[in-house]
Amino acid sequence: MAFTATVFLEFWKRRRAVLTYDWDLIDWEDEEEELRPQFEAKYSQVERVNPITGKPEPFQPFPDKLSRLMVSVSGIFFMISLVLTAVFAVVVYRLVAMEQFASFQWYFIKKYWQFATSGTGVCINFMIIMSLNVVYEKVAYLLTDLEHPRTDSEWENSFALKMFLFQFVNLNSSIFYIAFFLGRFAGRPGKYNKLFNRWRLEECHPSGCLIDLCLQMGVIMVLKQMWNNFMELGYPLLQNWWARRKIKKGGQLLEHKISLPQWEKDWNLQPMNLHGLMDEYLEMVLQFGFTTIFVAAFPLAPLLALLNNIIEIRLDAYKFVTQWRRPMPARATDIGIWYGILEGIGVLAVITNAFVIAITSDYIPRFVYAYKYGPCVDQGYRQEKCLRGYVNSSLSIFDLSELGMGYSGYCRYRDYRAPPWSSTPYEFTLQFWHVLAARLAFIIVFEHLVFGIKSFIAYLIPDMPKDLCDRMRREKYLVQEMMYEAELEHLQRERKKNGKQYHHEWP
Repeated sequence: MAFTATVFLEFWKRRRAVLTYDWDLIDWEDEEEELRPQFEAKYSQVERVNPITGKPEPFQPFPDKLSRLMVSVSGIFFMISLVLTAVFAVVVYRLVAMEQFASFQWYFIKKYWQFATSGTGVCINFMIIMSLNVVYEKVAYLLTDLEHPRTDSEWENSFALKMFLFQFVNLNSSIFYIAFFLGRFAGRPGKYNKLFNRWRLEECHPSGCLIDLCLQMGVIMVLKQMWNNFMELGYPLLQNWWARRKIKKGGQLLEHKISLPQWEKDWNLQPMNLHGLMDEYLEMVLQFGFTTIFVAAFPLAPLLALLNNIIEIRLDAYKFVTQWRRPMPARATDIGIWYGILEGIGVLAVITNAFVIAITSDYIPRFVYAYKYGPCVDQGYRQEKCLRGYVNSSLSIFDLSELGMGYSGYCRYRDYRAPPWSSTPYEFTLQFWHVLAARLAFIIVFEHLVFGIKSFIAYLIPDMPKDLCDRMRREKYLVQEMMYEAELEHLQRERKKNGKQYHHEWP
């Protein structure tokens, strides 16, 4: 997926270059964009000469800009901390629900208490995500207006970055918790860590944390896509139906029905979002992150995204043609800050997947066991039989008599700790340190290898198609020819004016 993301971004560069050339925006600069009226009204008393145009224009002093930026950044961190607080609340719920479901009267829930805890936790987390998204949009709008951006492009980039940060953290914070923190600090039998000295910290499913991670991602992705499709098409349909109903009721009071012109019918449609296509970009970028950042844990994410996009292409076409008013066109040379965000997601995806493979999955422990502790240590190759005994090797022993409640015997738990009869009971074994070193080595090698291949792929794919480069060179050549011919005609007129007939006679 990291390579696919790189190829996608590089080919988008090529597509952008073609569109920019076709719409004659190659030489269009941001300096040609007009200032925002709010910016002009705020800083009309402070002017300086624009070095590009040579004309005086309103100017925002650096101290004022810095102070407003600091307030905006503080607001962003506050909202992110609010997201983390919500995640902590869901974690507390899971701890309480785990205890309640384990002692439930219904046999089915009591038997599958871990899945019941994870499932209800995911649903609650999804409701919190959708509720906070409404708050984030209002806060992002307020903070962006507080900064007083100079142009509409700067305003849109600032607003888009805030919305992405808010919703990305809101959407992925619980997933990061399950992937990298769930079960890491639970402790061991006889010495469990407890929250508020009451609730034991949650552990992963016996089969591993990937089950919980896959469930979390699957439920959130499916529910969010369904909700987005409803809000994009279902909600405008309901609003337009209600508007037509009101118009029809009003028309019944007239003696004669008047056929409205098409432009007035279109006026009764839903207005275009004030932010233009920002919501569409945000949805696609968040989906891009969902399908790349944790693809190692949820391989079905790209397939679900593909199916959703196939459906949404037609839904968006129907929505723009029949449910929304025609949007106002605006000049733009690219997709703005969204391309940088996509590149950042591509880098984060490599790092995250490296940690998921090395830490969350059992790939590295299996690898270390097969080559260091398994039955094939002296044979120098790995087969299926080389993993025989892996489960017992990954389990440690605890003496139940240490609980002091009349228990006897031993129990097994997932960890690499010394047995109770050793000289250092319950300390980490040498195998634990071998696995830890292998995990760190894998992360470093994997990241450098993938980043190297990504850079090589980006180098191989040119930013512009060859035919476009030829067309631009041809256009430049024709312009030079026209300038040369115009200058030549000017010189010939000067010669005739001065009575010169030969080329060696300069006017």
